Parts: sequence; C-alpha cells; structure tokens
Amino acid sequence: MIPTNLHYTRDHEWVKIENGIAVVGITDFAQHALGDITFVDTPKVGKKVSPHGELGVIESVKAASDIFAPVGGTVVETNPDLVSHPELINQDPYGKGWICYLDHIDTAELANLMDAAHYEQYVAGKE
Repeated sequence: MIPTNLHYTRDHEWVKIENGIAVVGITDFAQHALGDITFVDTPKVGKKVSPHGELGVIESVKAASDIFAPVGGTVVETNPDLVSHPELINQDPYGKGWICYLDHIDTAELANLMDAAHYEQYVAGKE
C-alpha cells in the first residue's frame, strides 16, 4: 500500500502538497514496524523546521520513534484527533492519520525525496 501521489523519505515519512501546503505523515510500512501506536507528540504550531528536522515523536507498544520533516517549513496545523486517537495512524496512515501541515515550503526540496516506485524498492531492500 504505497500511494503514487506522495513523496517519501528514507525515515518512512510521506508528504503530499495540497495548495502549497505540505501534509506530513508516516508510511504504512512505518506504522506496521512500530505496532500499536499509543501516543503521538505532534509539533507546536509555529515551529520552523528544516528538511529532516525533528517534528515530534511516535510511541508504540514496541518503541518510540522520531518524526522528521520531509521538507522544511513552518508548522501551521497539527492533527487534533491524534491526541485522543493515536491509533488513527495504524488504521489510516495516508488519510486520517496525518500528523501536521507545513507552510512556507520550498517545493524544490521534493526532488530529494523518493517517488512511490523508488520507495517500494527501498522498503523491499532492492535499492
């Protein structure tokens, strides 16, 4: 389950650009590896991040994992539903399980990310 309309990082985050805003989440591969997600520490609105800057932390029954920004920008919104329902990331990582929106992005940074075909090879260990 690797949507073709997204860009991917080697740390298993995804990003989708909608009207100049970057929507960020973690991949299905990542949520499977983490197991049942129990807590999401989302970034503060107004936080500025550079590409690969830390956005927050996801905790699961297995481990805690940092969330990194696929592109640089300013956090303009976080997913309020993750506070009481972190399992949304397990249930719908590319939809209701989104983590944050970034504004003031440089779309040229997308060239440093993987498309779906490349990400699929990466997670299969064929890269």
